[in-house]
Amino acid sequence: MRLATWNVNSIRSRLDRVAAWLDRQDIDVLAMQETKCRDDQFPFERFEELGYEVAHLGINQWNGVAIASRVGLEDVALGFPDQPGFDKDAGESLISTPVVESRALGATCGGVRVWSLYVPNGRALTDPHYAYKLEWLETLRDNAAAWLTEDPQAKIALVGDWNIAPTDDDVWSPAFFEGKTHTSQPERDAFTAVVDTGFADVMRPFAPGPGVYTYWDYTQLRFPRKEGMRIDFILASPALAAATTDAGVDREERKGKGASDHAPVIAEFDIPVERR
Repeated sequence: MRLATWNVNSIRSRLDRVAAWLDRQDIDVLAMQETKCRDDQFPFERFEELGYEVAHLGINQWNGVAIASRVGLEDVALGFPDQPGFDKDAGESLISTPVVESRALGATCGGVRVWSLYVPNGRALTDPHYAYKLEWLETLRDNAAAWLTEDPQAKIALVGDWNIAPTDDDVWSPAFFEGKTHTSQPERDAFTAVVDTGFADVMRPFAPGPGVYTYWDYTQLRFPRKEGMRIDFILASPALAAATTDAGVDREERKGKGASDHAPVIAEFDIPVERR
């Protein structure tokens, strides 16, 4: 099985690139983030023409997660249990309600439980979005631990844009990010807490750092200057991690006109699958 995750930064803007890449890389399951569209706007037909079933969760032009699979798509879950919402009007309105955003989507694909995750950005260390991010990650950790307690042999992949660079090797300049989100100790601790439930970063053994990144900002010539961050991950449960045969980042897909600011991360597992 070839599993990939990719923050596509608008699926409608990058549909042709994504479709060509799927064919070129022979991908069985692709988890996407930041699709930036409602469910009724998602280009399901194009993926179906390529042989993929698709589950998508999008409620507006922001966020949005999807899973495309050619090895089955079952037991779709729109968000994980008790997933926190964000109240963008907190403190500004007497009547405000937290909204559970389109940031998590689960499905079973070829015997692997895949979660496409778009972790909140956090914005700034003093922003309410930062507290929301930490709460979101804590709830995800609790669920991840419960899933493995229920079935220690379960094959589970927690994949997506985590908006966290867990070590200094995962950023081009630790000094540049000092006092900012993505590298703060509470965020790194929250990422480590998920890993400590039993999940493994399957790419790092095959692509050791520093200098291996998955995201480069569009500004300041970050990509040609190799000033990136590694914030996109495939975290695998013990049973799935043990089946990993290869993993890496397709940096070439960040190049050229119309590229996303993220590159795809791919992992290959010694798991037989039946392509439909």
